[in-house]
Amino acid sequence: MNIPPTARRGKAPLALTAALLLAVSACGGDSDASSNSGSGSEDLSGSVRVDGSSTVAPLTTAAAEIFAEEQPRVRVTVGTSGTGGGFEKFCNGETDISDASRPIDDEEKKACDSKGVEYREFVVANDALTVVVPKSNDWVECLTTRQLKQIWDEGSQVDNWNEIDPKFPDEPLKLFGPGTDSGTFDYFTDEINGEEGRSRTDYSPSEDDNVIVQGVAGSPGGLGYFGFTYYEENTDKLKALKIDSGGGCVAPSVKAAQDGTYTPLARPLYLYPSVEAAGRPEVMGFLEFYVDNHKSIAEDAQFIPLNSEQESRLKTALDDLKAAAG
Repeated sequence: MNIPPTARRGKAPLALTAALLLAVSACGGDSDASSNSGSGSEDLSGSVRVDGSSTVAPLTTAAAEIFAEEQPRVRVTVGTSGTGGGFEKFCNGETDISDASRPIDDEEKKACDSKGVEYREFVVANDALTVVVPKSNDWVECLTTRQLKQIWDEGSQVDNWNEIDPKFPDEPLKLFGPGTDSGTFDYFTDEINGEEGRSRTDYSPSEDDNVIVQGVAGSPGGLGYFGFTYYEENTDKLKALKIDSGGGCVAPSVKAAQDGTYTPLARPLYLYPSVEAAGRPEVMGFLEFYVDNHKSIAEDAQFIPLNSEQESRLKTALDDLKAAAG
């Protein structure tokens, strides 16, 4: 499934748009995809500004493209400044919605409070943060969280695979990962190294996950991490490692992320809409569309849909936002 160009530089969105159109409009399809309350009931116009996580961007871009089929006079722009960069813009009042691959932190809450930016938190999909090696790697299938910390922790000097496990070959370790503005970086370092932002610095960072894909795939001893979607798009080049956090090796998958067995690297993905912005019909229309069609959008954009409990909370969050926005 192709992902729109805003999020997957250079890939055509036609297949995704067609698939989503079919899912949303098909008679007899699931109720999640056919209940377009709000967005299709009136002719809207204006703009909706979104920025933030590069992980969440493909999901929001997919929602924006299919929403445009119903509301062509509404222009939804989706930027990828990273979760931290997105919150900075959001709390400055520069955007209407912030994409995030982690919850808003205390400093960001203070920044929003100081500018009078009120918001609500939506969980719109799930992700299985995926540790990858090149397809050619034939010596490792699973790493423990302890080994991952040994590799990635602040001050780590591990630079060869045989330092991780003497059974591994004498192969230089080449590390690739997200930059420090990324919510993926924040989440991984917190869960693996025990503190958000705690990481060795002698690796190749990028805010573009496609660069990480290329780096790992092009290095015999490469290892990196990013969202599940990017692995799914590159299974011809990469191998996903199973993770053992103490209960045995578990592969990243839709089921393992939804049932909580892929721990600690399964995570929710967020939208943060501004209450003030949601008072504009075009913004609320887009949010209603996003929520009403979250399952089809997530599946077609190769994300992991919400479980039933998360879905119920999302609908409650939308109702709360509507009441707050008046």
